[in-house]
Amino acid sequence: MTTSLPETKTGLRLGLATLAVAGCLGALLAAGLPVRAADSDPVVAKVNGSEIHASDVALAEEELGPSLAQMDPATKKENVLSFLIDMKIVSKAAEDKKVENNEDFKKRLAFTRSRLLMDSLLATEGKAATTDEAMKKVYDDAAKQITGEQEVRARHILVETEDEAKAVKAELDKGADFAELAKKKSKDPGAADGGDLGFFTKEQMVPEFSAVAFAMEPGKISDPVKSQFGWHIIKVEEKRNRKAPDFDQVKGQIETYVTRKAQADYVAKLREAAKIERTDAPAAPADAAKDSPKPADNKMAPTKK
Repeated sequence: MTTSLPETKTGLRLGLATLAVAGCLGALLAAGLPVRAADSDPVVAKVNGSEIHASDVALAEEELGPSLAQMDPATKKENVLSFLIDMKIVSKAAEDKKVENNEDFKKRLAFTRSRLLMDSLLATEGKAATTDEAMKKVYDDAAKQITGEQEVRARHILVETEDEAKAVKAELDKGADFAELAKKKSKDPGAADGGDLGFFTKEQMVPEFSAVAFAMEPGKISDPVKSQFGWHIIKVEEKRNRKAPDFDQVKGQIETYVTRKAQADYVAKLREAAKIERTDAPAAPADAAKDSPKPADNKMAPTKK
């Protein structure tokens, strides 16, 4: 008995205009399949005379994706090859039963073909757009916005009431260690780190918190500050002008951004030229999603906008 594998990653795709080419064989198709020469693409198994090549194994690994992530290389290879052997056997049985004549099969086959064509073309467009020049321009534009912006590194102690905050401030005025008091008194998840928030920009915190933190000098401790999360006592540790990270540090992120943007722009261009007729009920406007709350991306949820 062969080892069955979890389902593949070929789930339904939504929102092409904002979607990266994530999956399903697209990258391999865009790059071109390996030439099946005996030396470069050896036969690894035969099923009733039908050959399975090394390139077939690589293609299956790409398609099966995350379901193989926890396997060691030897186990992964064995499972993928077993899957391919089973697929050869069962697909031949399906051909014998004329499954391909089933209307549902025809629809699924057409859908899969269209998806692979889409993946291949979008991968090609994305790759063509992701040049060193394009990536450097994105980096330079972002660096201009970042450089010179002020950052503050601060600690805070978050409590429920103003009276609690005043009591904490009194202890600090008497010489208590801020970090140790944060560990004991603060209800914030960062209390274990002594209330350390790291460096942040003004926009990354709620206005009440930022207004006080950015007005203080390093080493100073604030009076109680109220926000939607409770009462804060803030200590500013350091201020500095923000610097853009080195290009090599963010090259991977920039490459992903340029690729996805090129693909989204390409889809938008095709949409503009296409005649699209909707016969179902119209969906909610895309702009509605912009007004919905967005999850906080800061490590300090209590003071995040």
